[in-house]
Amino acid sequence: MSQSSPDSVLQISDLRKRYGPHEVLRGLQLEVKRGAIHGLVGLNGSGKTTTLECVLGLRSFDSGSVSVLGQAPRNIHMNRSKVVAIFDTPSLNPALTVDQTLRHAALLCGLPRSRIDEVKKLLGIETFGRFRIRHLSLGNKRRASIAQGLLGYPELVLLDEPFNGLDAGGVDDVLVLIHSLNQELGTSFLLSSHQLPYLEQICSHLAILHQGQIAVDGNKTQLLEQFGTILHIRVSDPQRSRQLLAAEADVKLLASSSEQLLKVEIGDKDPAIINALLVKGGVSVSELIPKGASLEALFRQVISSPGHFGSDTVSEEAT
Repeated sequence: MSQSSPDSVLQISDLRKRYGPHEVLRGLQLEVKRGAIHGLVGLNGSGKTTTLECVLGLRSFDSGSVSVLGQAPRNIHMNRSKVVAIFDTPSLNPALTVDQTLRHAALLCGLPRSRIDEVKKLLGIETFGRFRIRHLSLGNKRRASIAQGLLGYPELVLLDEPFNGLDAGGVDDVLVLIHSLNQELGTSFLLSSHQLPYLEQICSHLAILHQGQIAVDGNKTQLLEQFGTILHIRVSDPQRSRQLLAAEADVKLLASSSEQLLKVEIGDKDPAIINALLVKGGVSVSELIPKGASLEALFRQVISSPGHFGSDTVSEEAT
């Protein structure tokens, strides 16, 4: 097994996993840098959860290597409390209170009880200490799960579908929590999710898992800049503009919160061509701002172009 480099918390090399005749993971390569918030994106059933289970030693794999903080999955216990995984459904004892849950975890990790109060304050669950787990909302169950995991000052946190079942307020709370833990404590994250807008908002790095392999992987900003452009266009006649753009090949209108402001995905097309098209069609353009593609646009491009992208399409140095 290859050892992790000092600036990595997770390295996966040529990981392969088969269920009967179906090969779910086909030579998967992934590296999570220390201090990164790395999003793992894929269609439902693409193998995201299988990947996490292989990393954690919960599921065997056929070939390849995995290094988590320098340890193979079978030795992950040697990274005691430094690696935390929280899956889609919080797996806490519903009969225990939050305080009982945290005291039990602290006892197992040999941590002082003062650490419990620190973590409860950090996650904003001080008032829920005497609540039984079964009486908490899904969002607060997830907070309690994260609190339990944070007791041991983890270096790497793996979250599987962390936004599932949460309302807008709950999602915002989780996003703020991930950001603050990353910035204040240097905690590294691997977030596995199919909810692209949330990952685009919080992640520093992104990897797209498609057909058992990582199709693209790298710094989020660099990826979105490299794979196409979205124009924000403010026009005098939105209806006429939509008609003109709808007739243009390789141009896609995106949803916009303003009638006067159009969002247009143009891929590699020159923005000047779009401007000229609208002006020639009798539309006044008061604003035209090129921006990087959205994660949704990149994801759509990858899954609709099998074989066009490879795991080495985007490479980067540590950022």
